Amino acid sequence: MTTPPGAEAMRSGFAMLVGQTSRQWRRAVDRQLQPFGLSEATWRPLLHLARAPAPLRQKELAQALSLDHSSVVRTLDALQAAGFIERREEDADRRAKAILLTEAGRAIVEQVEAVSHSVWNETLAGLSDQDIRTAHRVLDRICRTLAETPEAPLP
Repeated sequence: MTTPPGAEAMRSGFAMLVGQTSRQWRRAVDRQLQPFGLSEATWRPLLHLARAPAPLRQKELAQALSLDHSSVVRTLDALQAAGFIERREEDADRRAKAILLTEAGRAIVEQVEAVSHSVWNETLAGLSDQDIRTAHRVLDRICRTLAETPEAPLP
């Protein structure tokens, strides 16, 4: 079977297009959240904390955000100083602290959600429901495949 003209170029540029789309989407949300003093470094952790079914620990949040532990600690320090989160000791392990949103944190998450929905609505406005279903199905499949791929050991 022969590959249609342009198919190879389209396939080879697909990953770059997905990455570029993700970066532009986050930038659009960032621009809208600047008046609230938030950037991707601060609004993404807040969303993860708000959407988690139970309080997260720093290590769990770092994994969810694909960030190193020290970056998350600095971000959490800034969020705590802003009054958006608090850290509470849980169980017998005094080193492991649960991260909880404060009332101010929940209020700012509502703003983040509203801005995110606004960007989402504007961005997807010209697409049909079928286009969105197809894109969702394809991206979900790619994410599942990547998640199932065993990680190679670092050199």
